[in-house]
Amino acid sequence: MDFNESQKDMSRAYYGGATGALASGIVWLSAGLIGLYSSPFNSMLALLIGGMFIFPISLLLSRLLGATGKHGATNVLGKLAIENLGILFGGLFIAVIVAQLNGLLFYPIMLVIIGARYLTFQTLYGLKVYWALGSVLMISGFYLAIFPSAFTLAAFVGGFIEIAFALIIYRKSKECSAS
Repeated sequence: MDFNESQKDMSRAYYGGATGALASGIVWLSAGLIGLYSSPFNSMLALLIGGMFIFPISLLLSRLLGATGKHGATNVLGKLAIENLGILFGGLFIAVIVAQLNGLLFYPIMLVIIGARYLTFQTLYGLKVYWALGSVLMISGFYLAIFPSAFTLAAFVGGFIEIAFALIIYRKSKECSAS
């Protein structure tokens, strides 16, 4: 399987990653709601625990929408999807440590980390929209770190951005698969 075919295979299997962005956006919004009605600790815990379910939820959504939710066994890009988790885990460690010093920085740091991870998704799926998604999340995180506000604001910002981009990515993946 060549590189372009690998990208098409990933996009067909997971709707260009749209279902993952949607699942992630829902987790972010849920964590924000928990933060409004509970404690910052419970909100952060909700993002951490909910984050473990993003991939299984995205697979379920992919299958419900008619995709396979499974890339080809010879697709080398499947390794990149796993390898870029290092960005997430490293950033998560930093966010948790910094949150012990200043809890308002947890979600902005997570926005920057998730945004950085999304930049690699352009390579996975061949959709340049991931550069925009990653950049918007990172810029939002930078801004909210420099100008902190309510603890949950960054969680809601991240959730709404991911859900909006999930719709754009879904449409673009359908266009790519039609061509």
